[in-house]
Amino acid sequence: MNTLNNILEFEIIHFNQYSLTGFEILNVIIIFLVAKLLLWIIRKAIFQKTKIHKLDKGSSIALFQLTKYVVWILAITLILETIGIKVTLLLAGSAALLVGIGLGLQQTFNDILSGIILLFEHSVKVGDILQIDGDIVKIQDIGLRTSKGMNVRQIIVIIPNSLITTNKVINWSHQTQKTLFSIDISVSYDNDIDQVISLLEKSALEHKEVLESDLLEGRLVGFGQSGMNYKILFYSQNIFFIEKVKSDIRKNIFSNFKKNNITIPFPQLDIHVI
Repeated sequence: MNTLNNILEFEIIHFNQYSLTGFEILNVIIIFLVAKLLLWIIRKAIFQKTKIHKLDKGSSIALFQLTKYVVWILAITLILETIGIKVTLLLAGSAALLVGIGLGLQQTFNDILSGIILLFEHSVKVGDILQIDGDIVKIQDIGLRTSKGMNVRQIIVIIPNSLITTNKVINWSHQTQKTLFSIDISVSYDNDIDQVISLLEKSALEHKEVLESDLLEGRLVGFGQSGMNYKILFYSQNIFFIEKVKSDIRKNIFSNFKKNNITIPFPQLDIHVI
């Protein structure tokens, strides 16, 4: 027992009036382990509740993220107090330094504040499909400063949270399960309008990702310099890979047009020599 007391009371660090003993190190380790255990229990409880009550997975992850930040802030504060560092005195003594750091890290703080807004507001959740700066991204993780997503090229994209909260962002996941898409095409004036519309609708229906034939519609939308402009409107649930769906439908259109001698015009330049 005396040996254990000697080990715990042994001064590992001694500098002027400050000392760090084995007992304080043990307390730091205990606080760290308790924080990890508490987070493990909270995580199990939240996601177990998600399975039982069929709660939204994105909301559960956001709740756990907020809880994790609070637990670690409390744990770090306790650790600092345990090793003899007064947090209140530390903050008061470094007020001027903190102002300078705040000015230098203004954008970082803006991102952190935006992250807190996202986690509380739930306007964007894990699993949502966003259109940001023309890029389609599926959100995989929402952090305090940045969010992580994967685009249609299977590339991980790191997004500052302020970009999501301050810019115009389209959240495709806030739509109904089916979303309306369109493909534009120009056809020669020599072709029959009804036949062209019929072939456009047939080409779209040939794709397995196109839903509900009664909502499918081909339209004549205008008259161009080289030909008449058409649009095929269709619904699909495959939002994330919709460009692949559109590509397949364009292949069907080209094939059906070729079989039925429908001409797709191309710009021509006539040069008259005098």
